[in-house]
Amino acid sequence: MASTEKTPMNHQEPKLPPHVLIFPLPIQGHINSMLRLAELLCLSDVDVTFITSDFSYNRIIKHGKVDSRFARYPGFRFESITDGLPDDHPRAGEQVMDVFPSLKKVTGPLFKEMMVSKDLLASENRRPVTCIISDCIISFAIDFAIEKGISIVYFRTISACSFWAFFRMQELVEADEIPVKGKGMDLLVKSLPGTEGFLRRRDLPGFCRVDDINEPKLQEIKFETRQNTRAHAAILNTFEDLEGPILSHIRSQIPNLYSIGPLHSHLKSRLQTKTKEFSESSGSLWEEDRSCLTWLDSQPPKSVIYVSFGSITIITSDQLLEFWYGLVNSGQRFLWVMRPDSITGNDSESKIPTELEEGTKARVYTVDWAPQEEVLNHPAIGGFVTHSGWNSTLESIVAGVPMICWPYFGDQLTNSRFVSEVWKIGLDMKDTCDRVVIEKMVREVMDVKKEEFLERADQMAKLARKSVREGGSSYCNFERFVEYIRSLIL
Repeated sequence: MASTEKTPMNHQEPKLPPHVLIFPLPIQGHINSMLRLAELLCLSDVDVTFITSDFSYNRIIKHGKVDSRFARYPGFRFESITDGLPDDHPRAGEQVMDVFPSLKKVTGPLFKEMMVSKDLLASENRRPVTCIISDCIISFAIDFAIEKGISIVYFRTISACSFWAFFRMQELVEADEIPVKGKGMDLLVKSLPGTEGFLRRRDLPGFCRVDDINEPKLQEIKFETRQNTRAHAAILNTFEDLEGPILSHIRSQIPNLYSIGPLHSHLKSRLQTKTKEFSESSGSLWEEDRSCLTWLDSQPPKSVIYVSFGSITIITSDQLLEFWYGLVNSGQRFLWVMRPDSITGNDSESKIPTELEEGTKARVYTVDWAPQEEVLNHPAIGGFVTHSGWNSTLESIVAGVPMICWPYFGDQLTNSRFVSEVWKIGLDMKDTCDRVVIEKMVREVMDVKKEEFLERADQMAKLARKSVREGGSSYCNFERFVEYIRSLIL
């Protein structure tokens, strides 16, 4: 691990606060969690520059209205830079992976040029950047930080359990547990400490599902994850009561580790304490349809299952119909988020048959995008059919909503297994899309074992909220992190 000695600074007025540059991967889930971290730092009187792609910046300003949100913080500002992809690139489904090489090839050199030409983003009343908080896969940021003697912190926006699997990829390869394809998907993984007895090969991150260990995406993820040990510290959006055992394993490799999540709940708690007010905000790349909240107001308590597969998942028209029939046959009410770009196939194939849609109008509501935190916390919601993205998983945990997990790729495959087998607050439906299975699982969560799931979910929600209150583990870890940031200018 890199040394944590204080970085020499050029002479500055001592009254100027630390200046942190936050650089997320320009994808919805990563931007969301790092914007929350940015606001937490602003509340702690730290100057923040938030850099993201031109594409993402334009969309979050249009739909997320974060410019008005951050207007209250004079120490905050945005910088945008190209991600190297054309504006009409979908940045979804498997094509989201195109962002990675483009960032390295195009954005990396432009980032270095911008930082040097702007004197590390210094101004009359603003220090040069004293610390860079970089997302995963952006190793050019750590190269630049080390070159310039700037403290570097890695923020992994995924769960601790999935990060640990990424981190141990070399050991998994050496144990012949990767590649996964065609090699005993249901065999238990033996070379990932802390997961013995329940993690199967099919539960490893999706990048492990290759025919050849030399597959470029696998090698890229494996290489970039190991870069974490070069940083001065690392941040995870999780909490000790949820992932304590796995965090202990990670700390054996990365001692200076701060678990400060769930960030959305942490931010809400601090805002209520410091400003006595809290208004919902979003870093959404899509316009939120708030009409669904009005519909939910008219539904009985715990009677609606919320369906959303996040900002990247692409489903086929056949999968769409399997989910629709399964949900309808369960007899439950449901609210479904269907992104306009989320279904493959031509227009006629990717639509619900009119007779099926007409027959269920009274208990079904669909929107292009929803204010998810508000939806999950609505008293009418009793379950969540999710892709198991980490932000969605944490939001469901804090809201006390049981999950049915249908992971799409990446870390989601590991998250879903922990939801079902470790935390026992939901069911894992990976690698199948069958209306009979969907109906059965919905009935189990919403009816047959409803009270059991709700009780366990409520217990975990209480632990999550406790962690971010004063004296809680995440609260204290964040205080320690802020002190670390301040120590850089002493």
